[in-house]
Amino acid sequence: MTTPAELPADGSRAQPGSRLHPMSWLFELIAQLRQFLVPLLALFLFGRGDRNELWPLVGVAALIIASLWRYFTFRYHAGGDQLVLRTGLLSRNVRVVPYGRIHNVAVDQTLLHRLFDVAAVRLESAGGNKPEAEMRVLRLDRALALEDLIRHRGAAAAATPGTDGTAADGTGSVLHHLPPGEVLRLGIISNRGMVLVAAAFAAMGQLGGKSAVVWETLFSWLFGWVDTDAFNTPQWIAAGGVLLLLALAAVRLLSVVLAMLQYYGFTLAAHGRRLTVERGLLARWRSSAPRRRIQAWRMHEGVVHRLLRRRSLEVDIATGGGQQQARALRELAPVGTAEQCAALVTRLLPRAGWDTLDWVHFGHATWWRLFWPALPLVVLVTSLSCWRFGLPGALALAWLPWAGFRARRQAARMGWAFNGRLVALRTGWWSRHWYWAELDKLQSLQVSRNVVDRRCGTATLVLDTAGARGMRAPLRIRFLPLRRALALRQLLAGELARRPLRW
Repeated sequence: MTTPAELPADGSRAQPGSRLHPMSWLFELIAQLRQFLVPLLALFLFGRGDRNELWPLVGVAALIIASLWRYFTFRYHAGGDQLVLRTGLLSRNVRVVPYGRIHNVAVDQTLLHRLFDVAAVRLESAGGNKPEAEMRVLRLDRALALEDLIRHRGAAAAATPGTDGTAADGTGSVLHHLPPGEVLRLGIISNRGMVLVAAAFAAMGQLGGKSAVVWETLFSWLFGWVDTDAFNTPQWIAAGGVLLLLALAAVRLLSVVLAMLQYYGFTLAAHGRRLTVERGLLARWRSSAPRRRIQAWRMHEGVVHRLLRRRSLEVDIATGGGQQQARALRELAPVGTAEQCAALVTRLLPRAGWDTLDWVHFGHATWWRLFWPALPLVVLVTSLSCWRFGLPGALALAWLPWAGFRARRQAARMGWAFNGRLVALRTGWWSRHWYWAELDKLQSLQVSRNVVDRRCGTATLVLDTAGARGMRAPLRIRFLPLRRALALRQLLAGELARRPLRW
């Protein structure tokens, strides 16, 4: 193996044929065994001693041989402007990856990686469902040296001077950092513990009849010291309320623990034209991407955000599909004050004029478009409640005044804006959202109309970007009068035609 000093910034004298870390076969084997972990544990714990049950171990031996084979036949060479990967012995393959094609560099460390002082490296591009290259594993200092080399050479190969107002001098500067107190707030806000709770309920469902035993044991542990037989109705209501509060507190505590594990030491830094995020307590996760790959922006301020006077800032990065979407850099500020989020936007979009947008409000009649979807749901719930509980079930109709009030507040706050460089949308009242994208990053413009739009003479303008994710919709400006929607689409199309598409 070479040392970091043998990976110079220009990559001109990097030794060819460098191998992975000597323990890389072990990590490759662990990655292959993950899908067989449960059957293997069942084999060792519940096996009846029959020798035929040991045949699956032959497959484990085959995986060990394959992992060792990959280690001895894998070579990589960091050249002047490209990374060369050589695999195979009998059938040899050579893959050449230009640095300018690499859009995301991810350096991951699990707890086992940290024990061996190694890291897994993934090099990802905007096309394809698989990484351009994946190396499990490199020594940590070599992984960071390779990341630094790709950052410098990729910027020199792909950057256009003056596009973002900063020089690609490679000097890093911290843009956002989360101290432990902010990570604690993030845990309270995010409520990530509900994911594990849902997974626990799903696992309980797989137990079949044995799940009743688990529930009985749980309730016995919670209430075994209380004589519940003597409870009257008010006491049962009070006990249920206390149990609900304890459950909510436990979920929040679990969310805080998960946030500490995932976001401890979160640091967003700028290295020339690349952004780098590093985070994690036991396992460390590090990812970097060029700023030019940012396609769309999203800022969120929920109810708990507002109580703690915080916001969240995310971006969509243009990557390939599949797992790369989940791995790509997303959160610029998982939690931060309004001033910190605004400063980040101003720093990364210096000439976009985000803070001076002139918002165009929707008409006052928009509120009922937000209100009417609640009507059939309330009617259905009220009917079922009255059928089950009689006249008291009609109390479900009390939801209608709140739904109408919320719809009016949302309609009063909704707005869109276009200043020649940014297209922006803001929605919500109880939970507030801002979406925006640079005009150069728009991929398609579409005017759509449903049955209600045709009846009301309105339309929805859909602005798609390369980084839009699955069910998370791109910019959708709803409830526009048809003529305004068509005029806005024509205006944006004309502006796009005057300037080249910028990646």
